[in-house]
Amino acid sequence: MIDLNALPNRKDGEQTIYLLRRHWIVPLKIFGTLLIGFALPIGAYFIIRSQFPELLHHSTMTPILAIFAGFFVLAVWLFVMQEFVDYYLDMWIVTDERIIDISQHGLFKRTSAELHLENIVDVTAQVIGVLPTMLNYGDVLIQTPGEVVRFHFKQIPRPEEVRQMVLKLVDEDRGRHERQYSNVSQTH
Repeated sequence: MIDLNALPNRKDGEQTIYLLRRHWIVPLKIFGTLLIGFALPIGAYFIIRSQFPELLHHSTMTPILAIFAGFFVLAVWLFVMQEFVDYYLDMWIVTDERIIDISQHGLFKRTSAELHLENIVDVTAQVIGVLPTMLNYGDVLIQTPGEVVRFHFKQIPRPEEVRQMVLKLVDEDRGRHERQYSNVSQTH
């Protein structure tokens, strides 16, 4: 669990608004992939046993099939573990000053990025599909003035609510900066 009071570069008075993770349905999809991946070799065994029983008694084919099935199960396990690690370690933190994107890419690569609210020019919420619509989860895309830097909150709950809150925080942050700027210019 992340200590929200120990955020990097935390300013005095900065408050955490959201700690976002992917929707709870995502690991169920990963678990379904695991079940299907493990069921395929078992199904193949029964098909071979009923259609080609001589292969299971062949001195070279039996070990080859066993090795192939073992590699297949290991590949499925590796894929599922990588997807679960990606799911579990991805998080997005929205404060009243900035957005922090912590993303896992594969098993051994992790990136962290932060975006100050004043740099946001567009916030888009996307809900695509029947299940995401029914369970109210989707993506939030945050665009900055440059073409490359784009934060992508993947498969988060209540994307429209998050979009509206980020836009509200951006407006409040701009208003705060304008007040600070006008106070500084009035004193000089």
